[in-house]
Amino acid sequence: MSTTTIYLTRHGQTEWNVQNRMQGHMDSALTTLGVQQAEWLSRGMQATNLDVIYASSSPRALRTAEIIRGERDVPLKISDAFKEIGMGVWEGRDSAELAAQYSDQHRYFWKEPDRFKVEGSETFAEVQTRTLEKLQEILTAHQGETILIVTHTVVIKLLMAYFEGRELPKLWDLPYIYPTCLSRIDFTDGVPEILLQGDTSHYEENEAGMES
Repeated sequence: MSTTTIYLTRHGQTEWNVQNRMQGHMDSALTTLGVQQAEWLSRGMQATNLDVIYASSSPRALRTAEIIRGERDVPLKISDAFKEIGMGVWEGRDSAELAAQYSDQHRYFWKEPDRFKVEGSETFAEVQTRTLEKLQEILTAHQGETILIVTHTVVIKLLMAYFEGRELPKLWDLPYIYPTCLSRIDFTDGVPEILLQGDTSHYEENEAGMES
């Protein structure tokens, strides 16, 4: 019997998270709190023997991965497949402005994600497909190992929804994906079991960063 363990985490808080701007494939720097959140997870996972870390190629995720890895001698691999949903013309825009200008699509994004599509964006289904394909590749390449993937909110929600059997219209139901929260799926002989979802027990200050 062989078990492969996948940990999923979101990047730390960023400047655009605080400003309520949509990031997507665009990027903004980690805040001081975002760096702290990554450090908390690094310490929280100190006793976890990681064989490899994969990170989204977005700088906010890669920086988070580097902080979590710290001084460990663990390979860090970068993948475009784990980037956030591409939001096209929404990227860098204020969420409240988008709600006013694109009222239907803004509602779709949060309430009916299976219907979301704006100019230049990906669909949620497209993101789920690309991330699942990469995850399957990782499971094949790292059988019996423990892997950390540092990625983004939509990616984590879509991967967890797949293994939960959750339909896309219910994608945004709890748990909330806080910065550097931790989810865990064990694959034993290919059969997935969810052991953690959205866990923040490694946070060293109560509710720090919960606003974004």
